[in-house]
Amino acid sequence: MTAAVAALLAADYRGWRPGIWFAKPLASSVFVAAALAHGALSSRYGVLVLAGLALSWLGDVLLISADTRLFRAGIAAFALAHVAYVAAFAARAFEPARAALAAVPVAVAVVLAARWLRPHLPADMAVPVNAYMAIISAMVVAAAGASGADARILAGALLFYVSDLSVARERFVAPSPWNSLVGLPLYYGAQLVLAATV
Repeated sequence: MTAAVAALLAADYRGWRPGIWFAKPLASSVFVAAALAHGALSSRYGVLVLAGLALSWLGDVLLISADTRLFRAGIAAFALAHVAYVAAFAARAFEPARAALAAVPVAVAVVLAARWLRPHLPADMAVPVNAYMAIISAMVVAAAGASGADARILAGALLFYVSDLSVARERFVAPSPWNSLVGLPLYYGAQLVLAATV
């Protein structure tokens, strides 16, 4: 994973598209393989997490393209991944009190993120991006509800959430190599953490 993400960062920095097309699917395949190696197929929770990882893999590939239609399809794939994660966390010793406690700071975070992004979003992207923010926020709340069973669940969800801010900044606010340098390690780390929880 480290080697693949390093190769992806180097290719992204140089704008070398063939390198990105090689390294990104490779890095994403590692977290799918990690879940399988940890026994994802042996429990309902594991299968649901594996579904989330597989949909994330698809989203990663779709987001390589600069085409807006493929970007929307990538958002849809990640939204479905978060739905799978919500279902997984709900199946893993879910505690409503923990989820309720997390809902307030998560709601504040999503309002702030929406205000930050609003002036930069093209009109045709406002609905899918806002819907995605709602779904990933629900995923973090669900992860908090399951964190009593395994604290890594919430850690992985939070890393994922923060990494997506880098994606939003890159796509809509201020393109910069720093977005990938920060966001990609956080994202792949998040997925490996979630894979390990199976």
